[in-house]
Amino acid sequence: MNRIPSTVLAGLLALAAVVPVTAGAPAAAADVAPVRPAVAGDEVLSVRGAGPFRIGARLDRLTAAGLIDWTAPGCPGIVHAGVTGSWAGAIMLTFRDGRLVSVGTATAPPRSPAGGSVGMSFAELERIYGPRGHMIRNDAGDADAYLVRFGSRVELFSDHPIRPGVGFYSAGLASYVERSFRQGCCC
Repeated sequence: MNRIPSTVLAGLLALAAVVPVTAGAPAAAADVAPVRPAVAGDEVLSVRGAGPFRIGARLDRLTAAGLIDWTAPGCPGIVHAGVTGSWAGAIMLTFRDGRLVSVGTATAPPRSPAGGSVGMSFAELERIYGPRGHMIRNDAGDADAYLVRFGSRVELFSDHPIRPGVGFYSAGLASYVERSFRQGCCC
């Protein structure tokens, strides 16, 4: 089942986006609406990755470059990571055996190159992608997603746990992204 991991990932991304008010801030600052994380340049997450986070990149090299904020172990061989800089709070990375296999988000932006994003309905995605994409269901039969294949890579828009439509968008290697949705996180 992939319900709990998707929900946990969405919660982690939402928590990472919270901007604390400093102690010396004026009282009016408390009346300001929450600010969405500032996402880098083009705000596009694709099957190639997002910004400097390219599918296939090595975790140790991204860490040495100061681009990784935190890591958390997942299933055997899997590590989830948060990022620094303009993508912080907007994307989460998944590494398998030290290589980046998936970039995901529970925020909008970023968006796919075709314009798909979190918060859209599946009907909107079908209008954007046409015959290139299709709805799939996980093996447990309790979650839906819209899948777009690009050779050995995919874009996957999974359902939201409490409202209709897309709650999480991930892109990367089909051998990880699609398989983990269909079979659960340990595949």
